[in-house]
Amino acid sequence: MNASSALSRTIAGVRMAASVFFLLFGEYKVAGPEFAHGGFQAYLQDYIANSAVSFYRPFLAGVVLPHAVFFGYLVGVVELMIGISLLIGLWVRPACVLAILFLLNMLLATWWGPGHGMPVWRYFGAELEHLPLSLLFIIFFAADAGRVWGLDGRRK
Repeated sequence: MNASSALSRTIAGVRMAASVFFLLFGEYKVAGPEFAHGGFQAYLQDYIANSAVSFYRPFLAGVVLPHAVFFGYLVGVVELMIGISLLIGLWVRPACVLAILFLLNMLLATWWGPGHGMPVWRYFGAELEHLPLSLLFIIFFAADAGRVWGLDGRRK
């Protein structure tokens, strides 16, 4: 096996492993009412009051919060779609773009979580759920990760 083939298989394995996170988180948001009918609103109110960047707060307060049930289910559906795409390797590049936009949304909503005036490393440290995953999706996109062990490879 050459290095290129080993790398492609490693990326495909990591792609499928990463799908598990999105499938698990999406499933509980869609299958049960707790997240969309209460939990999501609590997160939104905290983001708006404490952690969202200033230019993003009006969007969360004026657009998302009034329609929190819809957006709560939408978050779950998006996570499930990303997870399914990664697992079966179908439309991986569009799923990566969607995932990066989703994670950027989370970054904007949670950036000030450590509080204002903290050392810069604290903000990056608090975003370890979002930043490394974003970098992983950039790798999946660049490597066209659905080509190996995925349906994207069979479509071409």
